[in-house]
Amino acid sequence: MDKKERTMLTTGRLTLPTDIDMVDETIRLKNLLGADALRDCDGTVMPEALLSQDGKKYATYYTTRKDNEWALENPEEIQQEYLISNRLTAKDTVLNIKLMEGFHTEQLKVNTIDDPKRWWEVMDRTTGEVVPTDKWEFNAETEEVIIQTEKYHEYTVSFLAFLIWDPVHMYNFITNDWQDAPHQLTFDVRQPKTQKHVKEKLRKWCEENPHIDVVRFTTFFHQFTLTFDEQKREKYVEWFGYSASVSPYILEQFEKWAGYKFRPEFIVDQGYHNSMFRVPSKEFRDFVEFQQIEVSKLAKELVDIVHEYGKEAMMFLGDHWIGTEPFGKYFETIGLDAVVGSVGDGVTLRMISDIKGVNYTEGRLLPYFFPDVFCEGGDPIGEARDNWLKARRAILRSPLDRIGYGGYLKLASEWPGFIDEITHVVNEFRLIHENMNGTKAYVAPFKVAVLNCWGNLRRWMANQVHHSIWHREIYSYVGVIECLSGMPFDVEFITFDEVREGIPEDIKVIINAGDAYTSFSGAENWKDPAVLTALREFVDNGGGLIGVGEPTACQFEGRYFQLSDVLGVDRELGFSLSTDKYNELNAEHFILEDIEGEIDFGEGKSRIYAHGKNYQILNQDGKYSRLVVNEYGKGRGVYFAGLPYSPQNCRILLRAIYYAAGKESEMKRFYVTNVDTEVTVFEETGKIAVINNSHEKRYTELYIDGNLSYRLDLEGMEMRWVDLKRG
Repeated sequence: MDKKERTMLTTGRLTLPTDIDMVDETIRLKNLLGADALRDCDGTVMPEALLSQDGKKYATYYTTRKDNEWALENPEEIQQEYLISNRLTAKDTVLNIKLMEGFHTEQLKVNTIDDPKRWWEVMDRTTGEVVPTDKWEFNAETEEVIIQTEKYHEYTVSFLAFLIWDPVHMYNFITNDWQDAPHQLTFDVRQPKTQKHVKEKLRKWCEENPHIDVVRFTTFFHQFTLTFDEQKREKYVEWFGYSASVSPYILEQFEKWAGYKFRPEFIVDQGYHNSMFRVPSKEFRDFVEFQQIEVSKLAKELVDIVHEYGKEAMMFLGDHWIGTEPFGKYFETIGLDAVVGSVGDGVTLRMISDIKGVNYTEGRLLPYFFPDVFCEGGDPIGEARDNWLKARRAILRSPLDRIGYGGYLKLASEWPGFIDEITHVVNEFRLIHENMNGTKAYVAPFKVAVLNCWGNLRRWMANQVHHSIWHREIYSYVGVIECLSGMPFDVEFITFDEVREGIPEDIKVIINAGDAYTSFSGAENWKDPAVLTALREFVDNGGGLIGVGEPTACQFEGRYFQLSDVLGVDRELGFSLSTDKYNELNAEHFILEDIEGEIDFGEGKSRIYAHGKNYQILNQDGKYSRLVVNEYGKGRGVYFAGLPYSPQNCRILLRAIYYAAGKESEMKRFYVTNVDTEVTVFEETGKIAVINNSHEKRYTELYIDGNLSYRLDLEGMEMRWVDLKRG
């Protein structure tokens, strides 16, 4: 990196963390990087000496913790979570189940205050039936449930427990090896007494902190599900989970609103805790709706208090974000000024930058300045580069207004070369804004839709377990939306109900990606004739359907992929082994014109075979298929066995979308030849960005309206801006 790159192009759009022992270094870095805002973090303190610095001051504000005195005085208003016991088999007619076996007792404590017969549930998991309350008893002293049982049936107990250690504080405590910090209890702001206390406390805090410009709520009221085992390991993590948003007070309100009796099973869900991968039940969807209404209403009251004191209200998209649902229909009513969230890749960036109803969005880039990365064997510079490569291509499509960092500034400052690295990142971010000048990048003249059970409520969240965490089971699907996050398409996320109601005319391609029977593939929805006929008609009339993994999968009436006629493939489950399949490879196709070498299908899917009269197999694994195209009426189907993120797979998917839409020629309107490079065009400002998504040098040619306009030699990771020339 040369000296010119280390010099700030402009200032602003950047937030830096600070700490009590970093006053002089904070000022130096603020000036060096052109930061216009400073923030504290969990475990750090904003020094008074920095309050007089120019620029905005952010303060992290916790509505549910950092007030142990209140929590201890009001133990009945500590937050609660629905837990499910271990599954145990009865080998006699009586079974004792120890409730806290497998849970960490410093984090969770059985609720012995509220009536267990009212709020708990014992289930016979062999029959799926509820065990009547007169067939079991709770021993508070031993924390056991004693059940009258059927021999060799399996049983569980669903029960309420108090969260006596805030899960995020516990995580930070363990990660940073905090030795002397007291465990922070977490209280339920939804309950009237605590709600009154929290509002009074917020007013007092605003009065005592006149120099703070932005109140960064972290977040509001309910923590995503983060449960630890007896060894302080993460036992269950669901970033979208509602299991810790419950209490008898809340549930009684829900019953009045919904008009039916609440059951713990609505939350524990056979032990799956309504993972995002589960097709949501009506009752769970009702609960999510109810929580959105109530959380938004109360959050608005806190935001209004902040506004009364002339401060901005910012929400952190994480921690206690449950119930806010930024893409839900109630979010805008909160009246927030801004949303900030952690950016792990292009997908998590779009989860923030696509949010409407706020004045600005901000992304906290990785790595977080924590000792688990800034340590011997750690590679914070490599992580920062990989993070920026994915984030940058998404920013060009849907820009954040601001970026920032979090954690211990001292770690970043002392790591050789790291400040130079983020100087480069900040330079590029500001240059993007300078060249786009508030305008939108060119997109194809049609929309692409991702079809699953969640739709727009969980926009850019499909097939994810936890925020930007890699899992072997999902990376072959997450790659689809990661690719889409930086592509020249307007992307919608639609539900099966929306398909039933009528597919919007501006949608030209629909993608269905996921494992069979998950919410992302669709499960029983694929047995509904209304869904099947709507999609067949859509493709027959010229639309495109792209399936990844096990699309349209639900074993029914002699088919596993219910739209196998559209996709041209099905999966062999063993039922049709007696039927011979004569599949032959023919890799000559528009989709693969740029592609050299092997294609990465990730985990893929085995035993996929092509059938029908109009298919073409582009890639095979032995006698089975991994990439197939199919003609269906005026439209087209495309099947991928898997599609993890890579620059090459982005190019393959780009071509597949244009092919499925029947718009191959449209792809060449703005086009770069090297698959490791991408192009973004801002027609209103006359600027074009060509990015190299590789760490190595690349040569690429830029075509505009089918004409060769630029030959470019790009350095590794380079972003080159050129002028839009036509004619």
